[in-house]
Amino acid sequence: MEGEGMHYEGHCIRPPSEAGSILLQVTVGCSHNKCTFCGSYKDKRFRIKDEETILSDIRYAAKHLRHLDRLFLMDGDALIIPQKRLLWLLETIASHMPWLRRIGTYANAKSIRKKSEEELRELREHGLGIVYLGMESGDDRVLQEVSKGTTAAELEEVGRKVKQAGLLLSVTVLLGIGGQERSLEHARATGKVLSRMDPDYVGALTVMLIPGTPLYESSAQGSFRLPDQQGILRELREMLAHTELSRGLFISNHASNYLPIKVQFPDGKASGLQAIDEALQGGVRLKPEWMRAL
Repeated sequence: MEGEGMHYEGHCIRPPSEAGSILLQVTVGCSHNKCTFCGSYKDKRFRIKDEETILSDIRYAAKHLRHLDRLFLMDGDALIIPQKRLLWLLETIASHMPWLRRIGTYANAKSIRKKSEEELRELREHGLGIVYLGMESGDDRVLQEVSKGTTAAELEEVGRKVKQAGLLLSVTVLLGIGGQERSLEHARATGKVLSRMDPDYVGALTVMLIPGTPLYESSAQGSFRLPDQQGILRELREMLAHTELSRGLFISNHASNYLPIKVQFPDGKASGLQAIDEALQGGVRLKPEWMRAL
């Protein structure tokens, strides 16, 4: 069975930083799957894949992908897998691919809350190295409007729990998700929550309106208005201005963004703000709309 290739179902999503990783699909879909802006998993009913299929893919990767030293667990939220089964998964990966340097996974507030700090430490000891948390916003009003299913305080709590367990934490935030109305409030609140959470990485994406999603319908009806290029840049600047990380990296290099920046805290913040100011003044060429993508 393992000679047939990897068993992928549907459209597979991974973080930009996992582009060179082995992609192992252990769940299908997203355990929450209610966010108004996201069209990634609407065609998938969430389930955990059976062990036989997962084992087949691990064996295939061990044989054919030996040149890759990182592995990413897909789909939307592999951390929701019960602890015993997740430990089996990590142990099986380690026994077949002992050369791997790091294993990563997406997570949400619910799946992290379900794991104790001791369980997260146990996962780290079995090879899990980085957790990607989709925070989107630190503004409770925005989180409620996009049906995130959590609050800013809960997101801060689970983010800190991941860090305390010794895992790397990468947090995704969404520029534009507050619309024109909440743009700067969303930016300020998000920067403040990021500062208290103190992740290792922050990835800022710019929201894109996906046909078929509730947010797209709200935009079409005029109840949601996306900030324009200048508005997105002002939002990015406000968010960065209110963010203080001990050693974290703040990046906006995703294909959805108009302006790629890379800010290494604490020393790089001033130059990052300066780069945004130059773009706001027209001194930097922004990515044209037709080149933006998910």
